[in-house]
Amino acid sequence: MLRRVVLQTFRQGLAQSFFKRNAASLSESAVTQHPIETSEEASEKSGSKQKNGDESGNTVVVAPPEFRFMYPEFLPDPTMERRNKLKEKLERMDMLQRRSIIEIPEFYTGSIMAVTVADSNSPNKFARFVGICIQRGGSGLQAWFILRNVVDRQGVEILYEMYCPLIQKIEVLRLERRLDESLLYLRDALPEYSTFPFEMEAERRLNNSVVPINPIKVKLRPRPWLERWERQNLQGVEDLNLPQRYYDRAKEVAKPWEKYDLMLQYRKTIPAEEQEKIYAEVHSQLQQQDLKRKIKRRRGPSSEQ
Repeated sequence: MLRRVVLQTFRQGLAQSFFKRNAASLSESAVTQHPIETSEEASEKSGSKQKNGDESGNTVVVAPPEFRFMYPEFLPDPTMERRNKLKEKLERMDMLQRRSIIEIPEFYTGSIMAVTVADSNSPNKFARFVGICIQRGGSGLQAWFILRNVVDRQGVEILYEMYCPLIQKIEVLRLERRLDESLLYLRDALPEYSTFPFEMEAERRLNNSVVPINPIKVKLRPRPWLERWERQNLQGVEDLNLPQRYYDRAKEVAKPWEKYDLMLQYRKTIPAEEQEKIYAEVHSQLQQQDLKRKIKRRRGPSSEQ
């Protein structure tokens, strides 16, 4: 019994001496591991995190906001049933590889373009078509655009797949935009709005200059038309001069509330956060390709192997 009491008192004394000896070191380690931050230090830290985007100090690439208008084909199809993360990433890799072989310049609906395609039936083994881009769409490797021109008083339209391997060259002869996102109404317009010479030369444009918007108003031919253009909110068309009953009917079938439907807009578009991730992924590679082309142009054709 006496031996047990002696052992307990001895153990308690050892424990008290241990805590007394290590109290100072434990308090110092606690202070070093969890220091108290001042308001200035906290603001500096939050600012550095916003700048770098990573606590480890790694810089985060942020693509310019105009990329979503310059390269809309990099955004995947917003339909949820067709989404596949692996497929989308592989498609972006193929698109970037294709862009490293052939230059696909910046263009918009309303730009005058020339496309050269390999054609085994042509005497020169290639065919070149000049026209105005009246519509573009699709996503990923299925991206496409339509060129229109009037040849021998006949409207001719060609749909090109942007990443088709048969395309040899894409030129932008006049870079501009129109008031509408789709110019399909040129099919019912006068032919002079869609007539462009095949010998048209490219207009020079200053680097980093703002893309001009052509405010031209197109005059349509008399009815009948391919579509009911009075029911579409078109900005680039002159007054249609229709009877009042056509405009009344257009108001009856109109859906002005759709522009306030947030869920409808969400289903038709990719979220902004995901767009930033996608364009940040391709931003650096697009810059490298552009830099290589500029160096090759400065060296001249002799540098090409």
